[in-house]
Amino acid sequence: MSNQSQWKTSTGFILASAGSAIGLGAMWKFPYMAGIYGGGAFLFLFLIFTIFVGLPLLIMEFTVGIIGRTYTTRIYSKLTGKKWLNIIGWNGNLAVFILFGFYSVIGGWIVIYIGNVFLQLLSVEHTSLTQIKFEKIISNPWLTVLGQGIFILLTMVIVMLGVEKGLEKASKMMMPLLFVFLIIVVAKSLTLDGALEGVRYILQPRIEDISVKGVLFALGQSFFTLSLGTTGMITYASYAPKEMTIKSSAMSIVIMNILVSVLAGLAIFPALKTFGYAPQEGPGLLFKVLPLVFNQMGFGIVFYLIFLILFLFAALTSSISLLELNVSNFTKNDNTKRKAISVIASILVFVISIPATLSFSSLSGLKFGAGTIFDNMDFIVSNILMPLGALGTTLVVGQLLDKQALKESFGKDKFKLFVPWYILIKYIMPVIIILVFIVQLF
Repeated sequence: MSNQSQWKTSTGFILASAGSAIGLGAMWKFPYMAGIYGGGAFLFLFLIFTIFVGLPLLIMEFTVGIIGRTYTTRIYSKLTGKKWLNIIGWNGNLAVFILFGFYSVIGGWIVIYIGNVFLQLLSVEHTSLTQIKFEKIISNPWLTVLGQGIFILLTMVIVMLGVEKGLEKASKMMMPLLFVFLIIVVAKSLTLDGALEGVRYILQPRIEDISVKGVLFALGQSFFTLSLGTTGMITYASYAPKEMTIKSSAMSIVIMNILVSVLAGLAIFPALKTFGYAPQEGPGLLFKVLPLVFNQMGFGIVFYLIFLILFLFAALTSSISLLELNVSNFTKNDNTKRKAISVIASILVFVISIPATLSFSSLSGLKFGAGTIFDNMDFIVSNILMPLGALGTTLVVGQLLDKQALKESFGKDKFKLFVPWYILIKYIMPVIIILVFIVQLF
């Protein structure tokens, strides 16, 4: 056990966990979801679900990690004495494996954009960020596979370095910088013509655009952006120092996650209205709109390059947690195996992710179930595996774990929050998750 990974500080744990949560879910998915499903109404639902569903579940996953202190394909049997419950951990393992597969597609796009902007910066000719054409890039199979391969390689290298030397050091430096540059982009975006109309579009509730589908997406977003149901947060918590306070750590991560989601919306939607894009443009919105914003700035190319690097880090901190979960489960707390397992897992992810990458080029015509191969991978993880993982952990914590042990791990309880939290986990959360799971399948 002496070779088990551990965070050096609580701050390192919080920033790394926030990095795991604050990735493409907040910066890529939230803005266009809010744009389609009611603006401020979607934001309100997202806030409600994040605070009353996401936060209690995050505290729950941290509690499991801290009490169990082992890898997730063993932690459930360790806590309950029932080996068959380790299937919850294996479900999470499968979820992050597939999730990393389609997540790395977007990561690859970021890598390609960084390359394009860097080449423009080196060019002696006058160039414009508007010359980078998103559709042209994602429809090039060789380029996108290369970008994806580089993204997976970067993830692998950081995971190989380990928790303290790799992820913790990087998180402490890059997460604050990400916030700073997001605020700079928002400030610039708000000075554009028609910016106020864009702000109204993202913040003003449009009740008529809310549907059952929109409500489910808002709930799903609170899961997705907090990395719930994959057992990833359980893994991170199992490395946490004993003095870490569960509630304040979870609250810090939730606040940062909400803040980044709102800032990403404020960065994009003022520009949307200015440059005539629709929120239905989808995930590519981030790659189409932000270059237009930066193009209006002095030294815009330099600022956009820095922002892309930081956006890459936001994506990497999430992908690292996805790879880390697999590495943790197969090293079985023995860090001497870390490098070899990291390489093998990364190669396997790269192989399964190629069809997802080609969903936007040579395999774009292949559609079934939820849509393209990319869409189906997203659906399986977000709509099936993550809810099942969250349900499994909720039932274990609420029905099988000792209430007194949970209370002790909950820490100081000045505001008497343990009892309502326990009632939520034991009685209400399983019902909510089951209902949502059933409804979204039909």
